[in-house]
Amino acid sequence: MPEFVYGSIDGTVTTFAIIAGVAGARLDPSIVLILGFSNVFADGFSMASSNYLSEESHQDQTKHEARQHTAPWKTALATFFSFITVGSVPLIAYVVSYFSPQTIQNEFRTASILTFFTFFIIGLIRGKVAHASGLKTALQTCIIGIIAASVAYFVGALLKNIA
Repeated sequence: MPEFVYGSIDGTVTTFAIIAGVAGARLDPSIVLILGFSNVFADGFSMASSNYLSEESHQDQTKHEARQHTAPWKTALATFFSFITVGSVPLIAYVVSYFSPQTIQNEFRTASILTFFTFFIIGLIRGKVAHASGLKTALQTCIIGIIAASVAYFVGALLKNIA
């Protein structure tokens, strides 16, 4: 479950950061689909690989301790699956708009709402896993996501004239 939460948060943050950067730079929304899906799969693979290597190293360090270990490929798969599935949520508005252009009037606003809701749900799950206040962890997760998206949006806006 920790790998699911970690992968979900990172997948959603990085994907929405791309969306926010594109929106800030006022680039064509089709770029969101290209960069968003490229990021989801490449970064998801990268995180899963890093998780695998980290778990394997941790197990090598602690193999003499009497403790139950999870197979590294299982933690890597959980990270990859959560990154891909939950990290794709911010792209839903752009996918729907691509296939049905009149359905969504403002893809960025719709993606923002979906992403905020996703952060909130992930935060609630994080609270349950950590045995902490769900509302507190949900708000923390939302704030982190909002800050990351704001940074990406303003960097995109700052650099929009170089394209």
